Amino acid sequence: MQQHKLNVSKTAHYYTLGEPGPHVRQLWIVCHGYAQLASEFLEDFNLLNNGHTLIVAPEGLNHFYKKGFTGPVGANWMTRYCREDEIADNGAYMQSLLSKYTALLPAGVRIILLGFSQGTATVCRWILRYHPHFNDLVLWAGMPPEDLDYQAHKTYLADKNLYLLYGSNDPFLTPDRMNQLQEMEENSGIDFAESTFEGGHEIPGDALRELLEKLN
Repeated sequence: MQQHKLNVSKTAHYYTLGEPGPHVRQLWIVCHGYAQLASEFLEDFNLLNNGHTLIVAPEGLNHFYKKGFTGPVGANWMTRYCREDEIADNGAYMQSLLSKYTALLPAGVRIILLGFSQGTATVCRWILRYHPHFNDLVLWAGMPPEDLDYQAHKTYLADKNLYLLYGSNDPFLTPDRMNQLQEMEENSGIDFAESTFEGGHEIPGDALRELLEKLN
């Protein structure tokens, strides 16, 4: 038995807060976590909707019933099945979305890329594959993938702000995983500015406001 591949068109869904135009000073692209929907995830960013910010939330291309064969639906970015194809599809999707909106915004708009949980890996793999222009990378409640060669992209990342935020009670960011991050930073020369907040695997409004103050 042989496996074959055929490239086909697929309809991607995404949601926005704000309107594109010359008034926009910041463009946020925010990628949700496992089993979330972009519309639900985008609700966490309502406080950014200030008339000068455009927030774009792409939705993972894979959907499934979260419990059994009916009921609430969630999305994910990839599984281990045919993972390289999923990674390539996600990267092309993100790049197309960014290009669509940067063409509608002022040349000097600040671009913030944020990944939450599983979305952190999606964002990291996309930017190291395509090297898009952006200003700030925010990994929230998730780690940069261990299978990427960050040292090879050190020059590309050198002029960008890198942040890692996580809750003090996040069950997924264990001490072992944080030690792996420190080892990766030492080996690659890449440094994430780490911040913690009181909470778990979530995006509290107060923590998001603190991040916004740093960016401004």
